[in-house]
Amino acid sequence: MDALRIRHRTAYRYRRPVSLQPHRLVMRPRESRELRLVAFDIRITPAASLAWSYDVSGNAVATATFRDPTNALMIESVADIELDAPAWPVFDIAASAILYPFAYSDDERADLGSSTLNQHLDPQGRLRDWARGFVYSWPTDTLSLLKDVNAGVWSGVAYEIREDEGTQSPLETLDRKRGSCRDFATLFAETVRSLGFGARVVSGYLHDPGLGLEGSAGPGSTHAWAEVYVPGAGWITFDPTNQSVGGANLIPVAVARDVKQIMPVSGSYVGSVDAFSAMTVEVSVGSVPSG
Repeated sequence: MDALRIRHRTAYRYRRPVSLQPHRLVMRPRESRELRLVAFDIRITPAASLAWSYDVSGNAVATATFRDPTNALMIESVADIELDAPAWPVFDIAASAILYPFAYSDDERADLGSSTLNQHLDPQGRLRDWARGFVYSWPTDTLSLLKDVNAGVWSGVAYEIREDEGTQSPLETLDRKRGSCRDFATLFAETVRSLGFGARVVSGYLHDPGLGLEGSAGPGSTHAWAEVYVPGAGWITFDPTNQSVGGANLIPVAVARDVKQIMPVSGSYVGSVDAFSAMTVEVSVGSVPSG
């Protein structure tokens, strides 16, 4: 078990005072049997009123409301967690789903809903054809198929740090053969959806003390990956950026059908068009200090 402290600081500067509109904050780690949240705190300057709620996916969302105009905004979250995800997980897949193709039950399909549907247009079926290229036999082993897709995204796309906002479409990522972790996660999720699986994208943090993983700018970093629902095993974690399976080094914050729904900080301001000056993001993930 790893006892970790996550610091996530986002700062905005403006050339002149602006009126901040409500900001949506998705920064509280998502608790599970593999992750225990010990302590969590958000500090905001200028002072803001916080209202907490849970969205449709069960993610903790804070809405920050501001009163006075300001020329700077700082949002910092500090979370202490205990992470106990196995390095080599074993998945107890239901007998009915060991081989692909399989059918979700009526209840599963109803509850999975849009997570089984592609979120990006594929008018010529290019992504569907690419996805079917991973099905080497009919039927085939379900977990092996998902691992092959994970490896295929990893080997077919070169990792790059993209500072610009937004996510590439799967076809754009396939054409460019380059992408960020959120592009990897989106391509993987859309590929397995093309094969009939329910999938969702996860945002969170990457714990990388050895500095050997992609998507890490230091011992810790924001990161994105995906999960696939398989009967019996439940939601299985796949990180195509690092060709890994399971959540041993991953700290989930939120899940959604599209990564744009779970950006850590989103909001707007009222002011002149050229008021925005700069934004900086700092993330650290390390051991909880003793004492």
